[in-house]
Amino acid sequence: MKTGIHPETYRLVVFKDMSNGHSFLSRSTTASKETIAWEDGNEYPLVKLEISNMSHPFFTGKSMLVDTAGRIDKFKKRYEKKK
Repeated sequence: MKTGIHPETYRLVVFKDMSNGHSFLSRSTTASKETIAWEDGNEYPLVKLEISNMSHPFFTGKSMLVDTAGRIDKFKKRYEKKK
């Protein structure tokens, strides 16, 4: 690995899966304007995720669709057979 290319300012951040509400605390360098009170009573930056290991079909073993922007409905409406 090259030296000097990795960040040195890791901090604790709460990641929240918006599709099912699951949250977890991890280290990251990502920036966030929002904060959240965590289970230990401290306040940490909050990063919202559309999908995580708790909602991704590969990790859950279930085939589920996560549609955050109505893309599936748009697709079905566009390509449905005309009656």
